[in-house]
Amino acid sequence: MKYIGAHVSASGGVENAPLNAHNIGANAFALFTKNQRQWVAAPLTKAGIAKFRENCEKFGFSPMQILPHDSYLINLGHPQEDGLNKSREAFLDEMQRCEQLGLNRLNFHPGSHLNMIDIDSCLRRISDSINIALEKTTGVTAVIENTAGQGSNLGHTFEQIAQIINYVEDKSRVGVCVDTCHSFAAGYDLSNDEGFKKAFDHFENVVGFKYLRGMHLNDAKKGLNSRVDRHDSIGAGLLGEQTFKILMKDSRFDNMPLILETPNEEIWRDEILQLREWEK
Repeated sequence: MKYIGAHVSASGGVENAPLNAHNIGANAFALFTKNQRQWVAAPLTKAGIAKFRENCEKFGFSPMQILPHDSYLINLGHPQEDGLNKSREAFLDEMQRCEQLGLNRLNFHPGSHLNMIDIDSCLRRISDSINIALEKTTGVTAVIENTAGQGSNLGHTFEQIAQIINYVEDKSRVGVCVDTCHSFAAGYDLSNDEGFKKAFDHFENVVGFKYLRGMHLNDAKKGLNSRVDRHDSIGAGLLGEQTFKILMKDSRFDNMPLILETPNEEIWRDEILQLREWEK
């Protein structure tokens, strides 16, 4: 079964996210558990946690249908100690928030070398950062999102993601989220049957589907291998409808959150309905 949703607002409290997802006809959702543009946020309240869990149960969202995202400020491969320590503290806080909410995964962008350290050193720092967070939490999987490779961002090749996973000590608690727009921008041509098969055969060989914990379903405004992260609505960009028609028929993407991060939230309901039509 496909779990399809969007990255919905948690404005007013995390307990509102399940309601917002339900209101667009989703059976999956993503959320920020705190303000994604701030380093520090007030702790979750007992009342908010209880209401979040209650609303998830009310609207039929289990942890496997929910893919929280961490703050955009966090850089787990930061080349400077102050920035690295700040990022590690913030990431641990995000993991602990997921623990409190009863969620079992946290999606994050791996990190950037900022042109200050070499790629291998940065990837190793990311792995070490994950290890620190896993040691201090239970039950939450750290889910690495592939990137478009914009600027000095790492994680744009499946080889880099595999290298991060290689140095994670508890491999039962590390996973991957593949973003369709990011993949295309990074050079994986998902826009046709042949390219889609080639890309995901490569993913299986290098990383392995056993690590896949979710997907971000986004069309792309910029071209193949552009290394530019610009999302578009489903079917409106350079990927086109074919990518999503193939994906919705592929059972390898069952039983995990498939999350829209497309730019026009007013048509999320329509996009979800269209994806469900392609699943039939």
